[in-house]
Amino acid sequence: QLVAYEVKRMKAEEGNKQKILRHIKELAEKLYKNENPYPAVTMHKVQKPTEGCHLRLHQKPFPRLDEGTVQWIIDQATAKLQSAPPAVRAEKKCMVPSGPPIAAILERNGNALANSARRLEVVRNCISYVFENKMLEAKKLFPAVLRAMKGRAARHCLTQELHLHVQQNRAVLDHQQFDFVIRMMNCCLQDCTAMDEHGIAAALLPLVTAFCRKLSPGITQFAYSCVQEHV
Repeated sequence: QLVAYEVKRMKAEEGNKQKILRHIKELAEKLYKNENPYPAVTMHKVQKPTEGCHLRLHQKPFPRLDEGTVQWIIDQATAKLQSAPPAVRAEKKCMVPSGPPIAAILERNGNALANSARRLEVVRNCISYVFENKMLEAKKLFPAVLRAMKGRAARHCLTQELHLHVQQNRAVLDHQQFDFVIRMMNCCLQDCTAMDEHGIAAALLPLVTAFCRKLSPGITQFAYSCVQEHV
């Protein structure tokens, strides 16, 4: 509904903090009411006795309550509550128009898209430097690559690039290359969410059983031995 109806209003409010805050408050109230549709039960207030009432004559004493009758009333009410169906609010279904075209929103995110393209370029370049043994260049880009792994597109890019190198029979690495690749894989898996389980993590599975290094004649260490702790 926000996308459909409120885009013009949001554009008009840009730069005006008070209007934005008022809008956020309205939204918050809507969300709160949606989560808490039933108002709190109002407690019956017991009226205070009027002034001078104690001076009145012919005051009736408060009658003794019958314990059995009170318990019977409580039991009746409890039985009613248990047999009553749970109160469920009927959902009101409504059609929400599609709103402005996505292109209009993407225009505002042009910088973000450019940044995303730059991040992917950094990931590709760093992996190329690792496999070309240009370790100094790779080291310079490495912190930026680890930061980029926060984004899903960069994680996907990493799996694609590594897959290309496996296809080119470049899976046996020296110690430094192996270390770089493992650190990238670990960082990638660390930032994975449950949504990535069948995408990014699944794409890494064949790669971690392909990349390896020779520790000594006849002894090979595969990448999975270094990344298998991830959920």
